[in-house]
Amino acid sequence: MEATTALTKATATPTFLARLARFWHKNKYAWLFLLPWFIGLIILDVIPIISSLYLSFTNFDLLTTGSWVGAQNYVHMFTQNPRYIKALSVTFRYVLLGVPLQLLMALTLAMILNRGLPGLAIFRAAFYLPSLMGGSVAIAILWRRIFGSDGVVNQLLAFLGFHMSPPISWVSHPSYNLYTLILLLIWAFGSPMIIFLAGLKQIPQEMYEAAAIDGASHLHSLRHITLPMLTPIIFFNLIMQIISAFQAFTPAFIIGGGSSGGPLDSILFYTLYLYFLGFVEFRMGYASAMAWVLLVIIAVFTAIAFLSSGKWVYYAE
Repeated sequence: MEATTALTKATATPTFLARLARFWHKNKYAWLFLLPWFIGLIILDVIPIISSLYLSFTNFDLLTTGSWVGAQNYVHMFTQNPRYIKALSVTFRYVLLGVPLQLLMALTLAMILNRGLPGLAIFRAAFYLPSLMGGSVAIAILWRRIFGSDGVVNQLLAFLGFHMSPPISWVSHPSYNLYTLILLLIWAFGSPMIIFLAGLKQIPQEMYEAAAIDGASHLHSLRHITLPMLTPIIFFNLIMQIISAFQAFTPAFIIGGGSSGGPLDSILFYTLYLYFLGFVEFRMGYASAMAWVLLVIIAVFTAIAFLSSGKWVYYAE
């Protein structure tokens, strides 16, 4: 019996090696072409990710080798660091207010453009342009000027009869500056709008014609045809914009005047505080721990969206 088993293993091994050799011979050129990408993936992604996970359990500061502190960084974040809790609060408000309003604006304009207006290509390009520049330094500086004490907003309010003395700097006031950044997020609606517009083009016109014959109003068609057919697009845009909003950095950095987070930490975004700890105070271990917590937060929001999608996302059969 043992001799038979050994013989079986001996014959099975060459068969596996022979299959592996045939697989390599058939696909070797494809794997060779993919080899530079695999090397880049390992060097630029896999190794840094694993390194940051290790560093999150140390007190590494870029100047010394650091020492193992276990979960101390994570415990300190949630129990002894009020600025971290403030950064979480600011970021959650930014995401939970800004993303739905941005998607609503994008969907509204996509439906308007879908009506076949003349010069549609020009309008599409004009509305998409803010998305290309929304996260740039130049636009953040421009936004700071628009909402400054002598900016266009205050001039417009004065023209309408709302005189303030002294004029408010909307980007510096702790009660309003976060909302100016939310407006900037909403203004950069071009990318989801283009995707919404593509989705609207895919809805069969026969469905609207049948609804009109049955006496359905435009509101009923919107509720029972347009929105259900667009739910996969809404779902996709929601996931992408949530991930992007949690990683927002440039607007808060420029408008807040650096890594300070603005007056009373009113625009202390999560990524801004992470940058401050890692590249100003050189607390790389702590910053790495923050990065992993951010990864978990984004994963949780994404998981909630996926788990709830079965109840509100409809796919045409």
